Amino acid sequence: MRNVLIASYDMEVGGVERSLAGMLDEFDYNKYEIDLMLYRHKGDFMGLLSGKANLLGEIPQYASFRKSISETLNEKQLRIGASRVLAKAHSAVLGKVKGIEEMGYYQLQLMWKYALPFLPECEKDYDVAISYLWPHYFVADKVRAGKKIAWIHTDYSTVVTNRQQDLKMWEKFDYIIAVSDACRDSFLESYVSLKDKVVVIENMISPELVRTLAKETVMDNPMDNDFRFKLLSVGRLCHQKGFDQAIKAFKQLVDKGYNDMVWYVVGYGDDEAMLRELIEENKLENRFILLGKQTNPYPYVSKCDLYVQPSRYEGKAVTVTEAKILGKPIVITNYPTAPSQVDHGIDGFITDMSIDGIAAGIETLFHDIALRERLSTNCIHSNYSNGNEMDKLYELITTGGRSSRWT
Repeated sequence: MRNVLIASYDMEVGGVERSLAGMLDEFDYNKYEIDLMLYRHKGDFMGLLSGKANLLGEIPQYASFRKSISETLNEKQLRIGASRVLAKAHSAVLGKVKGIEEMGYYQLQLMWKYALPFLPECEKDYDVAISYLWPHYFVADKVRAGKKIAWIHTDYSTVVTNRQQDLKMWEKFDYIIAVSDACRDSFLESYVSLKDKVVVIENMISPELVRTLAKETVMDNPMDNDFRFKLLSVGRLCHQKGFDQAIKAFKQLVDKGYNDMVWYVVGYGDDEAMLRELIEENKLENRFILLGKQTNPYPYVSKCDLYVQPSRYEGKAVTVTEAKILGKPIVITNYPTAPSQVDHGIDGFITDMSIDGIAAGIETLFHDIALRERLSTNCIHSNYSNGNEMDKLYELITTGGRSSRWT
């Protein structure tokens, strides 16, 4: 029996966390002994953990990464807190100098760089160690394992990092798993030297589970008795997901007279206050509605007339595939990996990644009922199960062999 460590941050509501829970549930525990290292035991998706994997105890230094700087300092993690302050200041100055607004990834990278000397090493040795969410410094530098694997969930062509520093981390892994071909290709644009390490394994999704959860009754779901044309998006309220542009696009539609339309958003995040202010500024309080954090988003998806993903970038959005499983017509913005997410005009509609583009895509689908029905029908008759992806992971864990399935 091989012993395997899987490390991630926490189980807050999100696509990555949902896919992690799904993967853990699929493992053959007769052949693999799984230790799960969550830096912090927090999040509404903790309940998705079946208990088959052995959840390791929290380590205060790592748990601090999901806490505020003030919490970290109050808990006497002074060196970690100082590292956080330095990373925040460094990234803010660099962002201002270079005129880059979104420096979150760079700040996170610096946080690990500065904190690394003060972080404890893992006491146990493993046959295989898997780091599920970037940055992967814990597994890269603090874990002893015969084989190390890291995951890519995002489009690396769109994020700001110190590529040279990142490369040193990636080089410590035997394999790097991308969740889509497009995600792999964008990664290799920056890290061409890692080509032989990168393989594609898609997020593991159970269509049966998605359909079952979609039938659950949600108390006080405002979509139940809303007879307007309902748009829906699911995602973290952050710059990446583009909800600020969505609000402005929806304002355009309202100004053009689309009064029988409403946009619901399931999600939470740091941008919530800013988005609510933007909604108020545009007088969309009863038209663009934030539903907050929902552990089961599928009953909301099942009620919408059109699913919209207004993102600036994605690796491969799990929510889009889940909307397809539920047979929903879909509009997504033309982020770099969009063509790997939907086949334009077949099982989704790709529109320009701009305020005007989002508005135009929604307007097209609103009027073209036949197109909506065609997209929906094609989704209903497609097979989105991908259980064979687990076999690819087993092959990496057990033999490391690269077969024709990797090409």
